[in-house]
Amino acid sequence: LLAVPAVRWRAGVRARPNAAGSAGAGRGRLFFRAAAARPVATAVQAEQEDGEEEEVVVVEERYALGGACRVLAGMPAPLGATALHGGVNFAVYSSGASAASLCLFTPDDLKAETVTEEVPLDPLLNRTGNVWHVFIHGDQLHDMLYGYRFDGVFAPERGQYYDVSNIVVDPYAKAVVSRGKYGVPGPGDNCWPQMAGMIPLPHSTFNWQGDLPLKYHQKDLIIYEMHLRGFTKHDSSNTKHPGTYIGAVSKLDHLKELGVNCIELMPCHEFNELEYFSSSSKMNFWGYSTINFFSPMARYSSSGIRDSGRGAINEFKTFVREAHKRGIE
Repeated sequence: LLAVPAVRWRAGVRARPNAAGSAGAGRGRLFFRAAAARPVATAVQAEQEDGEEEEVVVVEERYALGGACRVLAGMPAPLGATALHGGVNFAVYSSGASAASLCLFTPDDLKAETVTEEVPLDPLLNRTGNVWHVFIHGDQLHDMLYGYRFDGVFAPERGQYYDVSNIVVDPYAKAVVSRGKYGVPGPGDNCWPQMAGMIPLPHSTFNWQGDLPLKYHQKDLIIYEMHLRGFTKHDSSNTKHPGTYIGAVSKLDHLKELGVNCIELMPCHEFNELEYFSSSSKMNFWGYSTINFFSPMARYSSSGIRDSGRGAINEFKTFVREAHKRGIE
């Protein structure tokens, strides 16, 4: 990548500090990959909550990932990756990091454990308190995945394990992409391949069909504790998708007939069932070793990690919606 100083912004361009722009935008840089690409410092239009448009300052402009992406200061909230205003805002908390960068992957590069594009974050522009943030404006992030690289003190005796050679998963990611099949190691029998978070789409919706929480009183609950994979994995379940969220949906009527009105799910968020595979042939079947609380377990989904794990999100929502339809909390 070649870096050149950004040209001066034209007079009259307004920016909101710590929003989709920055008053310190004069420190920005423009990146390009080919001599034919001639990046021009620009202001982009961002829609405000009141519906009006406001010009915001571009911090960087990149010609990568098949097209141009504008890199702006971003916002410290909400945490995680959030699609809005024609792009995606990334925000992550780290109390001790001295430097940070956003790492982007294509699915193929993730398998090869190669970073497709890395966006270094400026602590003066991209940090508010202990939250690092950046906004990527453009539509080039579709089917991309992301993680973070942090630098800082490595002092295990104080609980600090900063290592710039590692790329870590956002704890607020809504889906995590890693190995595709349950109990099957990655390439080279790797049980801990590089993981990355799903980048949300701007118009991703789910039809809840008017669903609302049932709000039963605790004293009235008849609880069925369920291991979501084990519930339908055996051949005797006669389900089309055994061991998955959709497979469990097909058995909800049976639970209703038993008088069950509440399901207590054992861990169904992202965890690594091959956590101890290098030292033991046994799998971590129960899942009490969390990787991401906000990411439904992709390997409990009939679609696996296809579509960057979005199928797991929608299948889990379907399970919740269909349980509520049957009066099961």
